Parts: sequence; C-alpha cells; structure tokens
Amino acid sequence: MSDFEKARKRAEKLREIIKKHDYYYYVLDQPLISDNKYDALLRELQDIENLYPQLVTPDSPTQRVGGQPLRSFANVNHRTPLLSLANAFEPREIKDFMRRVEAVLGPGVEYVLEPKIDGLSVALSYENGLFSRGATRGDGYTGEDITQNLKTIPALPLRLNSRKLRRLDVRGEVYMHKKDFEKLNEERKKRGETLFANPRNAAAGSVRQLDPRIAASRPLRVLVYELLYLEGQEVKTHEEAIELFENLGFSVDKHRCLCRTAEDIILYCKQWEERRNELPYEIDGIVIKVNNLAQREILGATTKSPRWAVAYKFSAEQTTTVVEDIFVRVGRTGVLTPTAVLRPVRLAGTTVSRATLHNEDFILEKDIKIGDTVVVQKAGEVIPQIVSVIKEERTGQEIAFSMPESCPECGSRVIRLQGEVASRCTGGLACPAQVRESIIHFASRDAMNIEGLGPAVVSLLLRENLIKDAGDLYYLKLEDLAVLKGMGKKSAQNLLNALEESKKRPFHRFLFALGIRHVGLKAAKSLTATFRSIDKLMKASREELEKVEGVGPKIAASVEAFFREKQNLVVIDKLIAAGIKASAEERNDVEELNENLAGKTFVLTGTLEKLKRQEAREIIERYGGKVSASISRNTDFLIAGNKPGSKLEKALKLGITVLNEEEFLQLLREPDRQ
Repeated sequence: MSDFEKARKRAEKLREIIKKHDYYYYVLDQPLISDNKYDALLRELQDIENLYPQLVTPDSPTQRVGGQPLRSFANVNHRTPLLSLANAFEPREIKDFMRRVEAVLGPGVEYVLEPKIDGLSVALSYENGLFSRGATRGDGYTGEDITQNLKTIPALPLRLNSRKLRRLDVRGEVYMHKKDFEKLNEERKKRGETLFANPRNAAAGSVRQLDPRIAASRPLRVLVYELLYLEGQEVKTHEEAIELFENLGFSVDKHRCLCRTAEDIILYCKQWEERRNELPYEIDGIVIKVNNLAQREILGATTKSPRWAVAYKFSAEQTTTVVEDIFVRVGRTGVLTPTAVLRPVRLAGTTVSRATLHNEDFILEKDIKIGDTVVVQKAGEVIPQIVSVIKEERTGQEIAFSMPESCPECGSRVIRLQGEVASRCTGGLACPAQVRESIIHFASRDAMNIEGLGPAVVSLLLRENLIKDAGDLYYLKLEDLAVLKGMGKKSAQNLLNALEESKKRPFHRFLFALGIRHVGLKAAKSLTATFRSIDKLMKASREELEKVEGVGPKIAASVEAFFREKQNLVVIDKLIAAGIKASAEERNDVEELNENLAGKTFVLTGTLEKLKRQEAREIIERYGGKVSASISRNTDFLIAGNKPGSKLEKALKLGITVLNEEEFLQLLREPDRQ
C-alpha cells in the first residue's frame, strides 16, 4: 500500500473518530476522552491534510476553523417558510389555542411541549447526508446565507449518520450556554471591548459576522427542533422527527413532553417557568405544538404564524425597582458580600426583594446608592442582580454605601488584601457567621449531602449550643434533637439517619466539605487521588502539593495553611473518630472519581434485566447519589426498566431525564469531563 493510500485511510478513520467525540462532547455532554487526546487526534488529521491537500473534504473537522472573510451575505429563499409563533401569556390563552385546534380536529389531540431557547433561528439544509447550506430566518421567506459561520459550530454535524436522505431541511436555534457567555464577556472586558447584553445577542452577532474566524472563536451551539423538508424517509409525528434528528447526530431538546389535557400543559409551563434557571442556557417560554404532522397540514397557517403551535411566554426577566437598603453578609471564608434590599417586585414569575451586589468595586462601578431606582434581572442566579441605575430618577436624597471597617457579626477587623476585590473578616472561627456558613457548606449537596440539615436547622443547632463545628454533628443525640422547636422525634431520627448515611461519602467529597479556600470538587479529586489519605495530605509540603495536576501555588498555599490551624485539626479528628471516610478506597480510579452520580437523586421504576433493584440502589449510594421512592422536582434521573409504572409518566411531565438500564450503566462508565 502506498504512503498516499495509507494517509487516505488514516484520514478517513480520524474523521470518524473525531466526529464521534464531537457528538459525545457537544451534543450529549458526555466526553469520552480528555481535551489533550482530542487535540492530538485533530493535529494528526491536520498534519495529514497539510501533507496531502487533495484529501481535504468539505465535512472534515479541520474545516470548522473559518475561512476568508466574506464581502456580504447572499440572500436565501426558504423552501418552507420559517413562520413566527403566536404568543400566549396566560393559561386562559393556552386554553383558547387548544379550543381553536380541537374545533377543527376534534378532541383527544396530542401536543408536544418544548422549552423555547432564546437564541437565533436558522434553517439548515443537507443533501445526501452532507451539510450544504445554512441561513438566518430573515422575514420568514428570505434569509441570509451564513453557511461558513455555521460550519464553525462543533455541535452542527457536517455529515449526517445516514446518507439515505436525499434532502433534509431542518430548523434550529444557535445559542450559547450562560457560563460560556459570561466567560466571553469577561474576556471582552479585559480587552476593553463592548460587552454583549445577553447570550442571544452574542449568538446572533457571532453568526452574522462577515469573517467566519470570529464565529469560530465564539462558544456557539446549535439545537434542532423542527422538520421543514424531507426526502428519503417518512415520519408521521413531531416526536418521530426529533428521534430521527437525534439518530442523525443533531443536538435535540431532552426536556420535551407529550400532553393531551390543558391541565397537564399548564402544569408543565408553570413548572419550567419556576425551573428555567436550572438549565445551562436561557429559555423565554414553552412551545406547544400539535404532534401529528398530518393534523398540522389540516390546520394550516396564517401569513405570519402556524395555527398548530403557540408559544407560552414567561414573565419578564428584567424590571425596575428601588434599593431600600444595603446590608452585608459574612460567608464561610470571611468574605463580606453586600446585598441590596429591594422594594418587592415580580420578576420571572417570582417576587424579588433582594439582589446580590458582589463586592465594593461592583457598587462603585455601577454607582449604586440607597434610594436609587434600578434595573434588576435574573441571570441564572437564585438572587437577581442589578444591571444598571436609572440616574434620571435621582432626587438628591440617595445615600452612598461604604463597606464596614468591622465585621457586623463578630466585630473583628475587616481587611482587603492587595490584588483582591473581596473584603474579609479577620475573626476566623471566632466569627459565628463563618462557623454557620462552614457547617452549611459541609452539609451541602456536593459535599456530604446531609438531607434535612439546611441553613435553618444549622442555625437552630448553633443557637441551642448543640454544636460548635461540623465535627459535633456526628455526636448529636435523639433526645436532644427531638425536643427542639419544630423538630419532633421523626425528623430528629431522619437527621441522625442522614448523618450516618453521609459517612459513606468518598474521600474527595469529605475534603471538599472541609471548606478549604480555593479547593473545589475538581481540586479535591486530584488531591485525594494523589495522596489517598488525610494523613498523607496533611504531611504534604507545598512543593509536593503543587505537583498535583490542577493544583497551583494559590491552592497549595491554602491547603498548607488550613492544616496548620489547630482548630481545623481538632474538627478533623472528631470527624474521623465518628467514622467519616478519610482515605480513598483501593478501587479503579475512574470509578472512584466518577461524579455523574454524586449528589444526584435517582428514582427506580420497572424491572431491570442486568441489575437487581437493590444492586442499583447500592451502586448509586456508593458513589454519593441518593435513591428516592417518589418523583419530585428535586429528582435528577428516573431509571426505567421493563413495565414502568406511573412514575415514568410523572417524570416526563416534570421534564426529568429518563434513563434505561444501559444508559444508567453507561453513566457509570463515563466520568464527567474534568
């Protein structure tokens, strides 16, 4: 075999491998290999194509980097119009939509519901399995050709998993994850560039750049949600179309739900209005569509909107209110965080009365004063934030705020170290706020996950002098807890059971629970994988700590300083004596560090083939997960075996991820991306 033939075969193999990893990483969010290994595969393919340019194909992953700038965008006439949706803002309007539909089709219509991603609508065309053209929606009938920009998006398949389809046109949404948008804005701020207003504007601005290299540099994603045109296969429902898209390699919505009654539809809409910030991307409503495609043809469309769909729009994400006061909260590391007390106002379906102000620099930058009229928004946080001050509303009676010189909790001196934005209390463990927050962190979901030990219970235990630190938790007695106001014998026993259960948490979660400054879950996993026991970790020098992957000088110094404090060692001794796991078990490291289950709540239904129900339960709990008997909004996964019960239907209504047995086992085999 000639060198050229060897290179051709290797290039084909590499494209298939990279395509597979792109799909698992960008579409399924389940990476199979590290970034370094992925980059090595891509570099090898680039080297082959540089040596043999004739081997470059239009669908090669090397072609995503962006070509030469365009002079202008060409117009594209859509084969199928991309119509906008009529809006519904109240449950009454949803019922009106359903009455209009069922007046034509009769009762018993099946509807499919999907969260409405707030991004840029695009039409994607494929010919014989290859991506041929992409366009903006435009006026619905004519858009702009943005093919070169769309090719740079890793989640968009350049070649489908099947070539049997002669022609496929689909509609999708280009968008950004909220964390990617925030990182992009941080980078732009450092360069002195104008900041994007929101993820939608950032996504739209990125794909409408004449230079594709700009789009290639942005963290864009694409999700497909509508069939526009199809040759080579027949589908009868929207649900079948979505399943086809998924099999072809597209990213699709995992939270869709099938409903038949107004009550179920309204419940789904209201639940996602409350849960919208749980998603990694922004949504502004729920799309309600007739599932059957033939029925859609019967219903038809107006010149602007289809009669078979409507968009239920959520409450506004931004509104105005007044800053009535500013108070300071002390966190577990002593950081003082100013918080604005707002005149109560409705925002995104809830009443808001507080907003985070982050730090002193944020207040100065925004020029926020007590008495100001401000614009507030929810940006994926539980507590909203202030976007801007409406200075035209000022009366001259507003009061400037300054950080206190002494801690409001313990009176200790407040300092601000050079190079840091945070002001800190110097009281340490003498500060009751820091003690309280450290125990709340210890019991939190990603740490020891002690159910029933929330902020209110922690405050109660401290107030009654039953505990002074996290180590005291494991020495609580039933008779002391049962007499507490609002506790009772049953709740007290449940808390003791949860404390006993938490002793099974893996070593890295115990280390994270200690609350060492700068040590997150990722650093905790790296440290425990290297040192394997708390004794070895405590004896490690700063130089040894810095050799651990992902542990730099800042984390190493923090770990070293933490283990020098006598009070911290006293707490650790209490915890170890109580039976906390302070060493890593001798088992496969990939299993030991698998975080797909840690902190997650699972529900089991139906009969499993490879595992007994008890075996599945033990596996989940072994890796820090929790098994619940009933479905609720707090459920993360439903594992459905053969003949599932009503739990499956309820999970689908609530938008909970459903796994079959093989998908659950796959979850065990694929650790989270580090």
